[in-house]
This record gives sequence, structure tokens and C-alpha cells, in this order.
Amino acid sequence: MNTPIRHSGWGIASFILSLGSGLVLLSGIVLAGVMSASTPGGMDENAPSTILVGLVLMFGLLMGLIALAFSVVSLFQAQRRRVFGILGGVFSLAALVLVALLMVLGSLA
Repeated sequence: MNTPIRHSGWGIASFILSLGSGLVLLSGIVLAGVMSASTPGGMDENAPSTILVGLVLMFGLLMGLIALAFSVVSLFQAQRRRVFGILGGVFSLAALVLVALLMVLGSLA
């Protein structure tokens, strides 16, 4: 009998984590922009709210790195579909590259 090829659990986890990472990063960036625009002279670097936004962004980056690792693991599984692993890898890599570009642009300004 031919059993259907199932999706990789690692790939599904990578896909879900990459979407979550993108949402966390986007919300952190928007929150930082709103806080910077609403505060005269920019954000206070030592304020607890600024530190919290930084921690949210670091959590989003960590989620993206974990999603990328899960994606790589899912691509090496035999007899499993690789669709979610590829999508998770692409989404997490795109989010990480975009955040890195924003950091470079921010340091140049």
C-alpha cells in the first residue's frame, strides 16, 4: 500500500514560529516608532519602556533564528513533505534580513 507522504512536524513548527516572529518583530518596530515619534527629542535609552521594546525585538529575533534552525532540520527529513520547512525558512530569513537592514539604516541616521 502507498501511504501518503506527510508534512514534516519540524517544518510546520518552523512555519508557525516564522509567522509569530514576523508579527513580534513588526509590533516591536511599530511600537518603537510610535514611542520615538511621540516623545520630544526621541526615546530615553534608560526608560523601562525602551528596554521592554528592545527585549521584544530580541525575542522576535530569537524566534526567527529558531524557526530558521527548525527549517533546516525539516529539509533533511526523509519521506516528508518540505513545503512548510521551505516557507518557514524563507519567511524567517526575510524577517531577519529586513530587521538587519533596519538596524543598518538606523545606525547610519
